[in-house]
Amino acid sequence: MIIHVLMHTEEKIFKCQECEKKFRFKVSLKSHMRIHTGEKPYTCHQCGKSFRHSVSLKTHMRLHTGEKPFTCPQCGNSHTGECPYTCKLCGNSFSQKGNLKTHMRVHTGEKPFICVQCGKSFTRKESLNYHMRIHSRETGFKCLECGKCFPDTKNLKRHVIIHTGEKPFSCHHCGKSCRFKGNLKTHMKIHTGEKPFICLQCGKGFTFKGNLEVHMRVHTRERPFKCLQCKRKCEKKFRFKVSLKSHMRIHTGEKPYTCHQCGKSFRHSVSLKTHMRLHTGEKPFTCPQCGNSFKYKATFNAHMRGHTGECPYTCKLCGNSFSQKGNLKTHMRVHTGEKPFICVQCGKSFTRKESLNYHMRIHSRETGFKCLECGKCFPDTKNLKRHVIIHTGEKPFSCHHCGKSCRFKGNLKTHMKIHTGEKPFICLQCGKGFTFKGNLEVHMRVHTRERPFKCLQCKRSYTYQKDLNRHLQTHSGKKLQCSDCGKQFRKRSNLKNHQCIHSKGRMFNCNHCNKNFMLLSHLQIHLKMHADVRRYLCSVCGKRFKWLGSLKCHQKMRVCVKSRLRSHREQR
Repeated sequence: MIIHVLMHTEEKIFKCQECEKKFRFKVSLKSHMRIHTGEKPYTCHQCGKSFRHSVSLKTHMRLHTGEKPFTCPQCGNSHTGECPYTCKLCGNSFSQKGNLKTHMRVHTGEKPFICVQCGKSFTRKESLNYHMRIHSRETGFKCLECGKCFPDTKNLKRHVIIHTGEKPFSCHHCGKSCRFKGNLKTHMKIHTGEKPFICLQCGKGFTFKGNLEVHMRVHTRERPFKCLQCKRKCEKKFRFKVSLKSHMRIHTGEKPYTCHQCGKSFRHSVSLKTHMRLHTGEKPFTCPQCGNSFKYKATFNAHMRGHTGECPYTCKLCGNSFSQKGNLKTHMRVHTGEKPFICVQCGKSFTRKESLNYHMRIHSRETGFKCLECGKCFPDTKNLKRHVIIHTGEKPFSCHHCGKSCRFKGNLKTHMKIHTGEKPFICLQCGKGFTFKGNLEVHMRVHTRERPFKCLQCKRSYTYQKDLNRHLQTHSGKKLQCSDCGKQFRKRSNLKNHQCIHSKGRMFNCNHCNKNFMLLSHLQIHLKMHADVRRYLCSVCGKRFKWLGSLKCHQKMRVCVKSRLRSHREQR
């Protein structure tokens, strides 16, 4: 009666002293204690196997007797087909709760069964029991090829396939062959799209467990693979082993991927694949707008920006934008002055590799274009034509602002900066801008206090070459003589001012106000007053000036300098 009442009250009064688990009935506690004691009192008289519970022995005996007491009323087989236990992550169903529990370890990665001898862990207890036989003497099945031992013939047969190379299991979708049925089953997930391994943080699914484990490093930011080759130099870490393996080839110089057509070797398989397009002519990247095809994705992306006008790479110093990252990198050398490409023969350095390659032709035999005037050789007709202009004195490029003529288009482009007020070269210490790179280099001596120009006679040093030249006249005693009266001057500017006295008869007249000038340059400056053209623009505040000198004075003002520094910091 007391036992029956406990069924209704659900009270558990019998407690296990080992694990504190509670039971309703004493017999249940007694049965449970056998887990801790290891006692197995129920033994099969036919095979000697022992069990903790009588019901387990009773179930086991059916193996010997062949008894099947549970018959299906529909088909006569002893099963129900019911799978009430469903996995919420992948939808797989199971007939027993224990099977679902074991299956969940696939998603969680839990391996609770650990080998006490070697530390290897397993998802299922049966796998651990089988593994333990490796450590015991039960390894009587030996491979004749390599001598490895196995606890049963089944696993020996699986192992022997490795030596024979046999792959009896084929995929009916793609024809891929596998050594083992389990491998084929895993492979089939690629075709079925099954992704049973779910990331609990972002919900992304994976076909293979290993892929999930690797993916988790994205969330944990773990980089377990460290380069040990050069601890002091790189100490680079990687998320994936394959990335470390690929990186190590930089240190070892290994290039395992070789082109069978030209013999060129590469570190990475993807590099070889890309290279092969040179031989095959394959152009897999096609522009949807104009139909042009490209071998490389980077070239295709750069081409697409030509349609969109996108220039995502912007210089923080001068604001120029570029469609390609490499072009920005090359442009930055304008500001830094870096010239990484050095000629090994003469030591001359260049900003771009193309310039070095062109220069190298000067040292090689590829100098077939000779100047008839001076005998200088050039690697192509283009540069010979540029050179010949020096001898002819031709200046075909004219400035539409001031009429100045230049030999080369590049020189005119540089000159135009004077009128536009563009000053791309900024001093990072005081914010002053310069039209030309050389001017910035000279200006930097103000901050560094460098005086590279030294007088060899009195050891005095100067910041600028012109100051040294002026100083050297004091040692030489050489003076500049006026051709009209013979008067001598140390400075050229003083001589020029003096000669105005003799040129009174050669006056230059202004048509607007009849004012007279001794020098043509003075008249040209005066005419700007009548024209009221303000060609010189301040790039900082936008103010315009008639005279270049006025612009320079303005830019030296404290307000404008502060504005330039503020603008430069914002760009950085």
